[in-house]
Amino acid sequence: MTEMIPAWCDDTLTPVEKLEAHKQGLKHKAVSVFLFHGDKVLIQQRAAEKYHTPNLWANTCCTHPHWGEDPALCAQRRLEEELGITGCMPKWVENLEYRADVGGGLVEHEVVDLFVIHCDAMPSLTLNPAEVQAVQWLTRESLEQQIAHTPEVFTPWLKIYMSEHARSVFGPA
Repeated sequence: MTEMIPAWCDDTLTPVEKLEAHKQGLKHKAVSVFLFHGDKVLIQQRAAEKYHTPNLWANTCCTHPHWGEDPALCAQRRLEEELGITGCMPKWVENLEYRADVGGGLVEHEVVDLFVIHCDAMPSLTLNPAEVQAVQWLTRESLEQQIAHTPEVFTPWLKIYMSEHARSVFGPA
């Protein structure tokens, strides 16, 4: 079954097949989540089988909403599908836009609903191996240091979030 996502074609929001949106570099809707426990944020290493940016480290989870899907419900759905996390309520932080070459002739031109979750208890994780191969809990400083020393192992969008939107993700420094 082809996954249809909301994308803009001639300034009109239209259902477009996900891979086609990336091939054409069409501006499309996305959702990104950063989940925190204490002062640490959960990041994930994308599965080796992903059609773009395999094996790279990204934020807790990100995806494209289905046509007509509410962004907050999409965030909850994807947390469960990728990481097995349930019962966490995402808090909408901001809407942002970025464009990034993700390799293989594909472009992510995303209009993102950015969500943050702060969990009092350590969430139980069940990784979906088709989506995620590993996770890390990192402080902001540790994540910034890792990106500075090995930027090639991080997704373009995580580097954009950290360089341009860290205040929205982590709050005031």
